[in-house]
Amino acid sequence: MTDLLPGLVVAAHGRHCLVESPNGERCLCHPRGKKNAVVVGDRVGWQTTGDEGSIERVEARRNLFYRQDEMRTKSFAANLDQVLVLVAADPEFSESQLSRALIAAQAEHIDALIVLNKSDLKPAFDRAWERLAPYRRMGCQVLPLCLRPADGGDVPTDLVELQARLRGRTTLVLGPSGVGKSTLVNRLVPEARAQTGEISRALNSGKHTTTSTTWYWVDKAGATALIDSPGFQEFGLHHIEPMQLAHLMPDLQAALGECRFYNCTHLHEPGCGVIAQVQSPPGMNGTISDNRYRIYRELFEELSNKRRY
Repeated sequence: MTDLLPGLVVAAHGRHCLVESPNGERCLCHPRGKKNAVVVGDRVGWQTTGDEGSIERVEARRNLFYRQDEMRTKSFAANLDQVLVLVAADPEFSESQLSRALIAAQAEHIDALIVLNKSDLKPAFDRAWERLAPYRRMGCQVLPLCLRPADGGDVPTDLVELQARLRGRTTLVLGPSGVGKSTLVNRLVPEARAQTGEISRALNSGKHTTTSTTWYWVDKAGATALIDSPGFQEFGLHHIEPMQLAHLMPDLQAALGECRFYNCTHLHEPGCGVIAQVQSPPGMNGTISDNRYRIYRELFEELSNKRRY
């Protein structure tokens, strides 16, 4: 079809989605066919059908960020430049959930940024910052953040630095419930609350407490975008093969060339470079923490025992 209109999917709820045209106008659309394969961030070709629209084509994606467990696959968004994983100093964050999100991003070649909220909360913040030391050592960007207004109403320095990391990019904001994702989006996009209400009415989804993934433009030029996503408590990685896992964990991946066997599982083999790194004292080339290796072992077992379809 050559007469299709170009569009960007900016919100989705069930079988409904909002498509934004290049001129900024939005239309309620439905994907053609029974299976909804459209996610926020998709570039689509659509046509009007009365007061609504029909999505006829989904353009090829650069990437798709998703999680998968035994029961279902949950797609967050497509065509991302980076994933911002927001965690908080209190309550204590799950390092396993953080690692799973980073692995999913690595599998899709999407940059990841870890942001630790509640930097004003001492000593909880200092403990949490220390827990993130292995991630900084392996090259992850980790930023502190305090979402409370600064004295005098000025924009906090850490928020200014975060804005610089977001500028010109499409970023998915990800994290468990209650860490401040919606607060962050509202700080960066002042009109987000109004947009959320409009989107909820358009999709007929009722109360919108980030029950669906939603795209927000941060600037009028349309160069910077934030995608708010529902909070999660579980993050399945059943789309990852066990033998692929170490290649998606940068601290383990750096030691893979030192293994004696090409098909090393890094669990028990003699001459394993990963195990050698774990057993080396910090500062003596020991670059893999005990906690990170524990997460690897638990994930390897989980993915090895996943149900086969």
